[in-house]
Amino acid sequence: MRSGNLFIREMPEDCLPRERMEEVGEKALSNQELLAIILRTGKKGYNVMKLASSFLNHFENLHTLKQATVTEMMEVDGIGKVKALEIRAAIELGTRIQESTQLKYGKVSSSYQIAQNLMGEMKDLQQEHLVCLFLNTKNEVTKKETIFKGTLNQSIAHPREVFRQAVKYSAARVIIAHNHPSGNPTPSEQDLLFTKRIKECGEMMGIELLDHIIIGQEEYLSLREENFL
Repeated sequence: MRSGNLFIREMPEDCLPRERMEEVGEKALSNQELLAIILRTGKKGYNVMKLASSFLNHFENLHTLKQATVTEMMEVDGIGKVKALEIRAAIELGTRIQESTQLKYGKVSSSYQIAQNLMGEMKDLQQEHLVCLFLNTKNEVTKKETIFKGTLNQSIAHPREVFRQAVKYSAARVIIAHNHPSGNPTPSEQDLLFTKRIKECGEMMGIELLDHIIIGQEEYLSLREENFL
């Protein structure tokens, strides 16, 4: 029995995104065509290109789509759980590839340098993440690690988590950073208290806290630059 789904090979020749990609490359394809390749099939009465168009129109823009959950994707007629999971997997893989190809941190020369790299990774996170950069005596970053993931508007971490890893990586100095999902990098009282505790613990252990950077949507705040350290 013939399936109600329409495969790409069944579409008119001028609507074959895979063939177009082979001929002109992926950069020449529209968002609709790229999504059609991921979806592979349409639904009864709807070829895959029409389904891709319907899906993209459901979301305000690609940024909104990036944040969409599997459940939200399934609100689009023709998008079941399997397709939604495949789209989410493609988005996550793209994010990881982007992060892996970013400029390496190398030697730290300024808070601005670190903040610009971190903003690309952290500005769209929906929960607070506490990230630590561990440095050697030459101020070279030897390791970057996410120490804690919090709730929508709060991260609760203990200094021991930071310094356990600092000792593990033989760090001479550390930089800590966390994001504010609200987009506003203004430090809270809890942020200032946590910074003070980290600094004091570091002084006892001989590991210097170089900075605490708060990441907003399009801006950052360095507690060292603002003289909180």
